[in-house]
Order: sequence, then structure tokens, then C-alpha cells
Amino acid sequence: MAGNNRLSSIDIMRGLTLVLMLFVNDLYMPGVPSWLGHMAANFDGMGLADWVFPGFLFMVGMAVPFSISKRIANGDDTRSISKHIITRSVSLVIIGVLMLNTGRVDPELTGISKNLWSLLMYAAVFLVWNRYPEKENNYYTITGLKLLGIALLAGLVLKFRSGEAANGGSLITSWWGILGLIGWGYLVSAFIYLAIKDKILNTSIAFLFFLALNIFSKLNLLTSLNPAKPFIGVILEGNVPMIVIAGIITSLIIRKYQAEKLRTSIIVISSIGILSILSGFLLRHWFIISKIQATPSWGMICNGISMLLFVFLYWLTDIQKLVKWATFFRPAGENSLTTYLAPDILYHLIWMTGVPILIYKNSGMPIIVIAGSIVWALLMVGLTALLVRLNIKLRL
Repeated sequence: MAGNNRLSSIDIMRGLTLVLMLFVNDLYMPGVPSWLGHMAANFDGMGLADWVFPGFLFMVGMAVPFSISKRIANGDDTRSISKHIITRSVSLVIIGVLMLNTGRVDPELTGISKNLWSLLMYAAVFLVWNRYPEKENNYYTITGLKLLGIALLAGLVLKFRSGEAANGGSLITSWWGILGLIGWGYLVSAFIYLAIKDKILNTSIAFLFFLALNIFSKLNLLTSLNPAKPFIGVILEGNVPMIVIAGIITSLIIRKYQAEKLRTSIIVISSIGILSILSGFLLRHWFIISKIQATPSWGMICNGISMLLFVFLYWLTDIQKLVKWATFFRPAGENSLTTYLAPDILYHLIWMTGVPILIYKNSGMPIIVIAGSIVWALLMVGLTALLVRLNIKLRL
């Protein structure tokens, strides 16, 4: 396995994580087992849904060494790679903030319904960030579509009114949204890798630095930094960068030991994963396990779970070459942003038209609700595969 080769397990685990994300995002009903959902902010514990997002952050980190190394091997210099990192991060933050504000639209003040505003916003996102087919003589067509998307986004932002006091009724950044958090985490971790490259020790020091930030933040020892938190709070709180960098470290271990020392890489990553979980429970003496509070105990336990799950998939798909079972999930892993956004478009279409497609949500039987959400998640993976075949796929 060459150092820059992409691992099947990365795309497969990312695809599985996205399927779980679609499942838990769709799963809302009293009576559904609590361990499947999100725990309350002050509850000391976590359910399946509380691992899914950090699991995806972890996979973002795992992809960083492979993607940046590939750019370096192709001759990209530090300036062009830095431009790519910033562009990708800013794009994720913009889309994340737009998604965050869809629920705040005041139809009367804005002049259009929440659902229509959201649908137009998603249409603009796909116009701007779609990866169009590379053909001759289509430069002006692609440029025109992108400019149309930018103009539509600008118009929607100017038209937006929430009717709330926050930011004068305009868009707010708040917690940045899921994609915004990913953007901030990617920004930090990608630049760290660009500076450090494949040095595991130095990357581990960076990991410990952000773990310490997370701990100090939750102990209220960083109050002097509060003025900067509305702008770079995700970085200062340490939790998101810490999880992404854990993914980078896992990739670096794989790259270091490569094919001739597969057993060593599996043992090392498994050992770190177990230690991470134990560290999380140790930190539990001072911090509850809480996703919403982004506590270090929660972050470390999630890192450990991600490492152990990845090791299993790495052994199964990259070593044993058992990949056929995961063929269905690979389009989701390879086109993660498309997979994540497509369901929201359907939700808003369903809500706007009133077509009773999500009838399983009206059932009083948890098993029907769970089964319906599983089917929904799998259908969304199929939808992604269809969109890719139609050359509709987001790339940042």
C-alpha cells in the first residue's frame, strides 16, 4: 500500500457514519429507545446519535493526510494548498450557517415561506458548489450557473428576516451548524498537517494541546478569551479540533507501518482506542459525558470508539479485501456532502407540498418508526448514487 493510496475503509466508514447520521436525524418520536438518540445537555451519558457526529469528524481527520499528500505529490505548493484549505473551510462554514438559519425564517417579514427559502438556498448551494463535468467549451455555462447561484444566495441573505432581536433579525452564526463545525475543525487540522506532515509525535502534541484547551475551557479557566469566542470559539474550546486530529493520528499510524507491518498498526491503533475510552471515563470524574456540552470525557470516548470501529473495517476491507458488502455505502462516503444535504431538500419539499410520505412518523409503534427511519436513510444513499450518475455532486 503506497503511502498516498486511499483506503477503502475510509470511504466505507464515512459512508456508514453518514447512513447512521441520516437515521438518527430522522428518528424523532416518544417511545423510541433513548440509547438511539441524543442525550439531554445535562445528562451524564451518550446514545448512538451522540457518537455519529464525532465519528464523522474523526473521518474528516483521517482523510486529511491522504488528500494533502496527494496534492503535494501532484506538485501543488504550500500557497495553493493553503488556498484550497481556506476555500473549503469557508464554504463549509457558509453552508453550515445558512442551514442553521432555515428554521428562523419569518415568512411574513421575509416574504416567502420557510420551506421555499430553504429550497432556494439549497438550489443555490448546488449551483455554486456542484462539480460540473469537465468538457470543452462549457466554461461560460459553468461560470454562468455558479454566478446565478451566488446571486441567488446573496438575494436570499438580503431578504432574510427572523423577527428576532439577535443580529437585527438577520442571519446568526450561533453554534455554526454541523457543517460549520466541520469547516472549523478541518481548517485547524489541515493547516497543522500541512506544517507538521507525517510526524506522529508532533501531531500528538497538537492533539494534547487541544485536549488541554477543551479541559481548561470546561473548567472556566479561559474566560479571558471570551471576547474572541463569538468568532473562533470552536477553536478555543478545543473539542472539535481534538477529535479531527485524532483521525489524523490514526491515518499517520496506518501510513507509517504500511503493508509489511499491518499487525503492528492494528495493535497500536486498537491500544490507543482502548486508552482513549479509559481516559474518557477517567475524565468523567470531573466532566460529565455530554455531546451538547462538548466535554473532554465525551470527546475521548468517541475517539476510542471511532478508532476501534475503523480498525475493524480496515482489517475487513483493506486487509481481508471483503468489500462487496459495502458497495452500497461507498457512494455516500465518496460524496458525503451531497448525501448530507439531499435529505433536507426532500424534507422541505414534503413539508411544503404536504404529501404524506413520512407516514411512519405517525405510528405509535417504535419499531415502525425505527424501521421507517432505516429505510429513509438507505433511500437517501440510493438518491446520492442517482444524483452522482446525473453529474450532481458537491465538491469543496
